[in-house]
Amino acid sequence: MTRKQKLGLLFLHALPLDGSMWAGQSNLLPNSTYMPTLYPLGNSIEAWAAAALTYAKEERLVVVGCSVGGSCALEIAAAHPERVAVLVLIGTKANRRPDPQMYASALETIEKQGLEAAWKTFWEPLFAKSASMSVINAARDIFLRQSAHDVANGIAVFHTRPSYGQTLSTFSGPVTIVSGEEDIAPGLKVSAAQASSARKGTLITIPDCGHYVPLEKPKRLNEILRDVISAQYRS
Repeated sequence: MTRKQKLGLLFLHALPLDGSMWAGQSNLLPNSTYMPTLYPLGNSIEAWAAAALTYAKEERLVVVGCSVGGSCALEIAAAHPERVAVLVLIGTKANRRPDPQMYASALETIEKQGLEAAWKTFWEPLFAKSASMSVINAARDIFLRQSAHDVANGIAVFHTRPSYGQTLSTFSGPVTIVSGEEDIAPGLKVSAAQASSARKGTLITIPDCGHYVPLEKPKRLNEILRDVISAQYRS
């Protein structure tokens, strides 16, 4: 890529948050950064990916996804590889392993006990043990801005998404896999295997960090993304 070619930065958020989870990354590429909230964009990962891609004006993109957002990033790479310069996947499971019990339990908890109970049960435990309460509470505030309907839709999309192991292993561009050292979903073993399966894969592990790297370690993530962006302009 030459300096004359403009690069876009597309961020795809994790469950059960929204595009505002990337606020700490918003100044990396001013005027070329997109952080859509995915829930209103449809009821499948394919619909999310197609709609999210329309936000970006640039022809070539750094696509960054966290958790289910990583699956959305992989769908974009599968459907429109010509638009994707590089993938950055944070806490992402490329392959889906069906878990109907977890799927049903999450929906039932929201319906019968409410969003607060669901947060405590399913998502707060994904933070590192050392994560500050201010970070956890900020994430909780983002979560509570979502409607129960939207969160349920996100859960459904997550549990019915395709597997993207083949996309990950055949994508021709660089793939940076970022994992918090304390991330239990998917965990370091899975993240390392995914980095190894990619043609140009790199694993970066962040100490004292759980699943929500953009919120828990925003400065370290920004360093990683700056390096990724700089490498594209040097190539």
